[in-house]
Amino acid sequence: MILYNVTVSLDPSIHSDWLEWMRNVHIPEVMATGYFVEHKICKLLVDDEITYAIQYNCESLEKLNEYQEKHSPALQQKHTDRYKGKFGAFRTLLEIIE
Repeated sequence: MILYNVTVSLDPSIHSDWLEWMRNVHIPEVMATGYFVEHKICKLLVDDEITYAIQYNCESLEKLNEYQEKHSPALQQKHTDRYKGKFGAFRTLLEIIE
């Protein structure tokens, strides 16, 4: 199982709108691609920062690569268009071994 983790730091001015949009629009669109079996929204416990880790579980690296080729660019662009200049993001891949 592969864990696809997207960490996003937010400008406070978009926090409420971003979280609502992620819950009601973006994450449902990602899940509707059919490449992920579950997701989690995690908030980092960091003073003076608003940072979230959105975690998606995928059955294989091959499926994740296919998602990244076919769907990820358009979905990321929608996010960037909506919140340009108000967030920073990075992605990590982890293999779940237990």
